Amino acid sequence: MADAGRKLGPEHFERVDESEDSLFYTQERLVRHIDDEACNALTVWYMNNLPAGGDILDLMSSWVSHLPPDIQYGRIAGLGMNAVELEANPRLTESVVHDLTVDPVLPYEDGSFDACLIAVSVQYLTKPLEVFADIARVLKPGGICAVSFSNRMFPTKAIALWRSMDDHGHAQIVGCYFVEAGWFEQPEFSDLSPCPGQTDPLYLVTARKKSSP
Repeated sequence: MADAGRKLGPEHFERVDESEDSLFYTQERLVRHIDDEACNALTVWYMNNLPAGGDILDLMSSWVSHLPPDIQYGRIAGLGMNAVELEANPRLTESVVHDLTVDPVLPYEDGSFDACLIAVSVQYLTKPLEVFADIARVLKPGGICAVSFSNRMFPTKAIALWRSMDDHGHAQIVGCYFVEAGWFEQPEFSDLSPCPGQTDPLYLVTARKKSSP
């Protein structure tokens, strides 16, 4: 995976629509981007794997965070592209509109969070290696980053590398991002698809921050 990361070039992060993302996300989209079964599968994983009472960063957030409704967490910070969507999210304790295609540096202090979540949106990162390195910075040692994805996307905004790969390739891409960041333990892949062939597929790549590089 690390070798693949070093071979990545600018052409891999090109998009069909290179207009400013702030324009694309001006209109709020208060819809779910995966079906109910896949949403429930993600919520169950969060319920079983995120620390109750922990501080959570919902990166590339929207109006729904998929967190289990009956578990209390500490700080839940949402970073996304549309203020209306973020304000409609009942789980967030704070939110900020921030364009990662312009600035991959996260507006948070070092070691702020126990977990970072990226739900069905990693395919839109044009500077993923920089973003994942900064995720490591804002996570506490041992903190987990969980990246979920399906087969849905806005194709004009997904990067060329993502569009060229299948589900297995997508898992390798996310794994490469973790490895290249340099601060994560070995990434792990999970297939959370609730009913293969009948519902939306759902996959997860996770990794924990090392205590030292």
